Amino acid sequence: MMQPVRYSTGVPGLDACLGGGLLGGTLTAIVGASGIGKTQLGLQFANAGLSQEGRRGVLFDMSARIDPQSHAPYAERMFGWTIAEHAHDRFDASAAFASDRLVGDYLHVFERSGRRVTQQEMGFDAWHDWQAELNARLENTIDFFYSNFTRGARRVVVDGIEPADRPSESIQFELFEYIYHQVLRKEADWVARDLFRQSFRAQQAAIAAHHYDAGLVSGLLLITAHETLLDDLIERPLVDGDPLATANTLIYMGKIREGNKFARGLFIAKHRGSACSDEILRYAIDDAGLRLLDC
Repeated sequence: MMQPVRYSTGVPGLDACLGGGLLGGTLTAIVGASGIGKTQLGLQFANAGLSQEGRRGVLFDMSARIDPQSHAPYAERMFGWTIAEHAHDRFDASAAFASDRLVGDYLHVFERSGRRVTQQEMGFDAWHDWQAELNARLENTIDFFYSNFTRGARRVVVDGIEPADRPSESIQFELFEYIYHQVLRKEADWVARDLFRQSFRAQQAAIAAHHYDAGLVSGLLLITAHETLLDDLIERPLVDGDPLATANTLIYMGKIREGNKFARGLFIAKHRGSACSDEILRYAIDDAGLRLLDC
């Protein structure tokens, strides 16, 4: 029986606690308060693609109300990785596969406008303004993922997801649901049809030559939570529309009390199809990122 593909998290000690790593072609959700280390973990996962698949993963920043997640300085300090922004606002089908085309590994999809992201916080007009902005940016978003996948990237880190009492009413979760089902999990030829549209037939030979296996694309979804304590995260109920319910792997990151001090700990709440640790695992963060202390 063929063993499933395992993707290293890039975090020293964590792969062993996940039965060898994350399962290829699946979605992993990482949940924790702001500043707990989610972005560093995401960058470590993306960077691990360089040694495992020959290409780093890509970063999709969905932050809307807060500042972007400091990906560039973290990546430079941790790995000497200079992140390049995907700045193609208009897709040019005739140059899609050009060898000299610059394809960035980072995309911040929203304008940095400080707007709210849930339907409950917005009026009718503001919600539909968001919808219009999403539709205008979908082509650039699809181009970003497709162009990187055809060039060998197999890891996607989605960052900047803000807390939402009802995930089904979050514009961020709505966009992620579309991306996950209509881009990340969709067969390459069908993604190309959505992107190239009327140019698909003219570019069909090049599209076939750049085929990739969507079943190997793995996603890491980084979600900010209101809760700061790990125990509170573990006890939180799942609600309607929550992507945590459908993620293959779910990891909580939060503070744990040790006597009169607090430390950082993570808990693997689920890891379908694999053995995993059932302990709370302490970790530290230094200039190289996260490292486990207990596994």
